[in-house]
Amino acid sequence: MDVDVDVATVVQCELALLLPEVRRDPERMRALLHPDFVEYGSSGRVWDRGSIGSVSADAEQITAADFVARRIGPDAVLLTYRSTRAGRDALRSSTWIRDDAGTWLLLFHQGTPVADP
Repeated sequence: MDVDVDVATVVQCELALLLPEVRRDPERMRALLHPDFVEYGSSGRVWDRGSIGSVSADAEQITAADFVARRIGPDAVLLTYRSTRAGRDALRSSTWIRDDAGTWLLLFHQGTPVADP
C-alpha cells in the first residue's frame, strides 16, 4: 500500500493544531495557517488568522478520531474527522493547501457540534 506523504503531513499538521501547547502559542498557530484562513467554530464564532491571538490561554485537550482525507487537487487536501473537547463531540472539516514554498497551510476549518443522543 502506498503512503501518501502529503496526506500524512496534513494529518500531522492538523493534530498539532489540536495540542494545548500549540493553541496557546499564537506564533505556532499562525505558522500553520494560510494568510486567508477562516474558521467557523463549533461555538458559532468566526475566526481569522488575525484573531488567533485571542485563543484562550486555557486551551483544553482536544482528541480526534475517524480521519478521512480526500485530495481535492494536486496541492489541496480536505480532511474530515470527529473531535472531542470537554466531553462534547464535533464533526470537523479542514481544507489544507500547499503554498509555493511547499508548506501545507490550513485555509478553512469548520466545526459542527454533534447533537446529544
